[in-house]
Amino acid sequence: MSVTGAKFEGGLAPIVDRYTEVLILGSFPSVASLASGEYYGNPRNQFWRLMGLVLGVPLAGRPYEERLAVLSARGIGLWDVLASCERQGSLDHSIRAARPNDFSALRAGCPRLGSLLLNGQAAARHGRSRLPAGLALHTLPSTSPAAAALSLESKRKLWHAALAPHLHGTLPA
Repeated sequence: MSVTGAKFEGGLAPIVDRYTEVLILGSFPSVASLASGEYYGNPRNQFWRLMGLVLGVPLAGRPYEERLAVLSARGIGLWDVLASCERQGSLDHSIRAARPNDFSALRAGCPRLGSLLLNGQAAARHGRSRLPAGLALHTLPSTSPAAAALSLESKRKLWHAALAPHLHGTLPA
């Protein structure tokens, strides 16, 4: 995997298990995420702060493994729509030669999976036609630092609404 050049071979492994009910899909990891080996590894990305607000558990300052454990305990998994791409830097609009992840085996490994949440328009653009049928599909505002059109509170409300039906009343209002 190259994190400094324009061609990225291989993103991050999916964070799922047999209890995953909701899978959050980004487009492809940022340069910072690839370098750290962590989803949403750019400290300016709002993902961990936003998920902390939605779940009512501060996540941004916790070690990565603890953040993943909080998501997993609530049936939330992480992955990306794309397995590889060519891209200068981390901006989604510069993605070229995109190759999707293989979603065919995902359903077998995640029998409870019922919903896919696409983190931003790029994930939707690259994923809509490639994702498994029969799952609820929601496109949500991107948590990327490049997507600043909506306030964090506006994003929280939309993400909360998409996650709430799958988390069995465990979310704060």
